Amino acid sequence: MTVDILTKDGVKAGSIELPASVFGIEPSEHSMYQAVRAYLAHRRQGNAKTKTRAEVSGGGRKPTKQKGTGGARRGSTRSPLNPGGGKVHGPVPHFYRVELPLKVKRLARKSALTLRARENNLVVIEDYTIGAPKTSEVATMLKNINLSGKKVLVLLPVANEMFVKSARNIAGVTTFPADKISAYDVLSHGKLLIFKSAIETIANSFGDASEGEAS
Repeated sequence: MTVDILTKDGVKAGSIELPASVFGIEPSEHSMYQAVRAYLAHRRQGNAKTKTRAEVSGGGRKPTKQKGTGGARRGSTRSPLNPGGGKVHGPVPHFYRVELPLKVKRLARKSALTLRARENNLVVIEDYTIGAPKTSEVATMLKNINLSGKKVLVLLPVANEMFVKSARNIAGVTTFPADKISAYDVLSHGKLLIFKSAIETIANSFGDASEGEAS
């Protein structure tokens, strides 16, 4: 697949052939589902906790006599039936981890990238640098390439602190080094903005043809 390369002013500066090993595969819906499920599971803290009757304070003696009260014959103030008593079958801390094979993770990333390319929701831009954090410069660039006001994932060839600081205050814009993205990152953004040199980074990271293409 061939796409145009734009400058930061929105002018066409050439074209580039996207590597078929990443942007031209048959997408696997199941691998993307698994990757998104694992990503969201890993974001859960899993620290919800309630006390059982063995952990709450109280107890040690029978709260009322066995007979003559007209009420229940309770043996402990820590009973789940009493106010302040223990909780039955309450949550306990645990990890919500979903382990995936490396090949499934790579296939999910490539499937997500292929979908965005097929939808024509992928824009390639010439590399450029920002000397100092300046939000207006990135905002102007997005306006020039018709991505202003949209949910955009910007893929950089390497971590760039100046660009990240310039873009982080723009609503809907997320920046990542191209080799650090997940399938969730791609699927949760409607548009991809990729720096030209980041294409090679993506191909080297995810485009190994030996990593099986089948789901």
